[in-house]
Parts: sequence; structure tokens; C-alpha cells
Amino acid sequence: MKLILRNQSIPILLPLVGMGLFILLYVVAAMHYPGGSWANPAQIGFSYWNNYLCDLLDTYTILGVLNPARIYARVALLILCTSLMLLWYNLPKLFYHNNSNTNIMRSLGIISLGVTLLLGSESHDIIIRIAGVFGVVALILLFVNFFRAKYHALFGLGIYCLLIFFLNYYIYETGVLIHLLPIIQKITFLSFILWFAFLNISLYKVSKPETRQENEST
Repeated sequence: MKLILRNQSIPILLPLVGMGLFILLYVVAAMHYPGGSWANPAQIGFSYWNNYLCDLLDTYTILGVLNPARIYARVALLILCTSLMLLWYNLPKLFYHNNSNTNIMRSLGIISLGVTLLLGSESHDIIIRIAGVFGVVALILLFVNFFRAKYHALFGLGIYCLLIFFLNYYIYETGVLIHLLPIIQKITFLSFILWFAFLNISLYKVSKPETRQENEST
């Protein structure tokens, strides 16, 4: 019985694998990017300083050249969003008891990720705003649960991620320090990936049979 329970907890780590595959495929996509950015349309290849991550998803580059990197980037995005949907579906297990708060949090998180899958379309800005609204509300509900459950480290890192996300949005909408946005975007993305990885590991620890037995006895 204990072996069966342990095997059931293994799929909890699938989002962690998906995040790793996403990073790998996005590096491959960057290697296949022909070139061009808003800061330097004539640049050769992908610039981690000047290009946005979404540039890899576009069908054509800024210069109108067909973008072969989009295939790898779109597969990477599909893997990431699917993996994080699985993570968000299981997140209520961190709190042992489901309630309306955790159920709404789960639903909004999954909706946000579903909308994010459309980033490769022509409606990039609209997709970002819609996904952002659902995602921010889901995060706020998650933070409330973290605070109540005394997950202080996850709460603190999550707040940091949310604040840096708002910094991205402020720069994007106002144009202030816009030349720094590509690198700030990557820092933000890596911060979220790291936080999601910690969430996944925490979820795995809670799902282990010995942890379940301890919680059931208290």
C-alpha cells in the first residue's frame, strides 16, 4: 500500500520536468532565430539583451523573414502551460482542505494558462492583458492561503515575483526604461520558473505517504 501511494506522488513532479523541457527548447529556439529586434532590426541572431521572449513565437521576424524558431518556441510554450496547469490543479493539496478560495484559485490559474497558450497569435497584447488579470487574481488568492498556512518562504518569493511582474507591466505601458525591458522580462520569467519549481517540490513533499500520515494524525 505504501509503495502504491509513493508511486501516486511521482506524477506530481511532472510540472518540474515540463519546466526543464521548456527552458531547453527555448534555448534551441533562440539558436534558430534569424535575427532582428526593435532596438536593432539588423542584428544577427537572438539577443538576450534586446529581444523579447515572445519574439521567438512570431511567424515572421521584425524584418519580415520567416522565423524557424517559432516551431520550437511554440512547442515549448505548450509544454510549459500544460505543465503549469497540472501544477495549479494540484496546488490546493498544499493546504490539505479544499474550500471555495482554493477552488477559485485553481480555476483562475488554469484559465490564465489556457489563455497564455494563444501568445503565438496576432493578438499578443490582448492575450497578455487577459491572462494577466486572471493570473494576478489567482496569485492573490494563493498568497492568502500561503499566509494562513504559514508558508513564509513561498509567500515571500511569490510576492517578489508579483512585484517584478507589475514592474514589467508598468514599463511596457508607460515606455519608461523601455530599453531595459527585455532583460527585466527574462529576470521575471526565471524568477517565476524558480518559484514554480519550489511550489512543485513543496507539493511533492506534502504528497508523500509519510507526510500524509503525519497530517492525518494531527
